[in-house]
Amino acid sequence: MTLTQLDAVPPGLLDLPAARLGEVLPGPTLIHLPGRRTQPLFASVLLHGNEDTGWLAAQAVLEKYATAELPRALSLFIGNIEAARTGQRRLDGRPDYNRVWPGSEEAHPAERAMMQQVVDAMRARKVFASIDIHNNTGLNPHYACVNRLDQDFLHLATLFSRIVVYFVRPRGVQSAAFAELCPAVTLECGKPGTPGGVEHAAAFMEACLHLSEFPAHPVASHDVDLFHTVATVKVPDQVSFGFVAPDADIDFVPELDHYNFRELKHGDLLGRVRPGSPARLRALDENGAEIGDHLFDYSRGEITLRKPLMPAMLTRDEQVIRQDCLCYLMERIKTPA
Repeated sequence: MTLTQLDAVPPGLLDLPAARLGEVLPGPTLIHLPGRRTQPLFASVLLHGNEDTGWLAAQAVLEKYATAELPRALSLFIGNIEAARTGQRRLDGRPDYNRVWPGSEEAHPAERAMMQQVVDAMRARKVFASIDIHNNTGLNPHYACVNRLDQDFLHLATLFSRIVVYFVRPRGVQSAAFAELCPAVTLECGKPGTPGGVEHAAAFMEACLHLSEFPAHPVASHDVDLFHTVATVKVPDQVSFGFVAPDADIDFVPELDHYNFRELKHGDLLGRVRPGSPARLRALDENGAEIGDHLFDYSRGEITLRKPLMPAMLTRDEQVIRQDCLCYLMERIKTPA
């Protein structure tokens, strides 16, 4: 797995959609561009090949500054070009490009070495801040994620959205790797192609390029809705599932993806288990421990919540559920002083 590093945007690249980047780029590529302030902003796009908002936002910003100096140096990492060609999150049998950064628990040495190379290159350049731009498949608002609750991280996150999610799992994500170097955020920009996503991401990227430093004062509690991810929920591989699918082991309620960022109550219904099936959801806390029995009740053949929680990234996309997870469950937390 070879990382390509460039010091200029190749001719014609900004004219191409994500699916055609492979016509110009041989694979994952890190492009370093000069700017008025020399400490670079790092931006990663297309870590998931079916999430093109980041690339479209980068195109918009670079086209705007095609004949002008960038306010700050920019290092743009274009990730899973191969998966983007076919519009897939990742290729079957290949790793998720947002699970193989330093700190990963996955065994993909070639991809892990490449991501380490990216981190090392940006450490050497004294990276100013890091943004990783994503889409998701469920009905979610735009929000930012952080792996640390330091004030610089919260200032960067709230520049994008007042909704901020703090998480430490999954391991091996880009933002956690870069949190060792600089303030780092993951942006969740809704579904690909939905109105406003590209414009919001591009405006945020440009705001970061204009940012000279982070404010010294803490983020005010009334300026942020802060949540902590307490569990990652998965459907075990051997368990069949569906939506309005009474013959499946687990039949989720059809409106499940409408529950995102709603504060659900104890007893709220998520789905039903087929009579006679021992199927259970897996729920891992931030230490990797199984806590599903503390979160879900399966009495009467229903899957209900044992405590109030707020889900994010619930989706009806069965491939995404298999490749990633069903959702994350969160609790509201106080803003650190």
